Amino acid sequence: MGRTRNARRRTTGAETVAENVDGGLAQLIPDPDRGRAWTLLIDGAPQSHVDLDDPAHLSFEYQRRFGHVVDLAAPPGKPLRAVHLGGGACTLARYVAATRPRSTQQVVERDARLVELVRRQLPLDPAARIRVRSTDARAGLAKIPDGWADLVVSDVFSGARTPAHLTSTEFLDEVRRVLGPTGVYAANLADGPPLAHLRGQIATAAARFAEVALVADPAVLRGKRFGNAVLVAADGPLPVAELTRRAASDPHPGRVEHGKQLTDFTGGAVPVTDAVAVASPAPPPSVFR
Repeated sequence: MGRTRNARRRTTGAETVAENVDGGLAQLIPDPDRGRAWTLLIDGAPQSHVDLDDPAHLSFEYQRRFGHVVDLAAPPGKPLRAVHLGGGACTLARYVAATRPRSTQQVVERDARLVELVRRQLPLDPAARIRVRSTDARAGLAKIPDGWADLVVSDVFSGARTPAHLTSTEFLDEVRRVLGPTGVYAANLADGPPLAHLRGQIATAAARFAEVALVADPAVLRGKRFGNAVLVAADGPLPVAELTRRAASDPHPGRVEHGKQLTDFTGGAVPVTDAVAVASPAPPPSVFR
């Protein structure tokens, strides 16, 4: 069993919940500005933000970029079949269920104790077609039928690092197997200067998909700070113009790179295979202060 600790009561009447899970110390911290909203931290690193009253609200900037991908993946309101690798508090699965009712979703989250904590403290809408499976992301992906998914999202971190086996061409071969012909892949990537991991991940995606785009804070792309970037890939055309417009209008504006500019940014990086894959770099301690 996880260890729960008492916490200071907030003005909303909610209390912070702190409990040991497989990945470390999980904390659910009430949002003082939103009545039934919570931020999930693992060992002090922010993982998810969920508003139980408004699951269409996305607080973190990278989650908003994922939300844009969801919005543009199909005509408004059309149900999707989505696979989420890395569950956290199931923020994006809740968003899909709220904005695209009747969607069918599979969430793969390795941390079984985290899954139990989220189910207990932040229960999913019983009407939402969301199935949560506690297993390794790549093993869970292997169990999904060929061509089943309209969308595959990868947002997996262990100790604030993406595991090596989720960064390779072989992993993306499995993603492509699961995606239908018009399916979209999106991944949350974290890196800082000199951006070697990010460049390698772009090259890896470009080796397996016909179209690739990247959405990130301009300061991250310039190598000025550590941060998140959302990679989007598909075998068909990507909605680059609309994605660019939406990212630029966010509270924390993002820039979209695509085509020759993205190729130039990659700077000759080569695709990553299982044989040479390593975990993404650990963020500096200052990131979470």
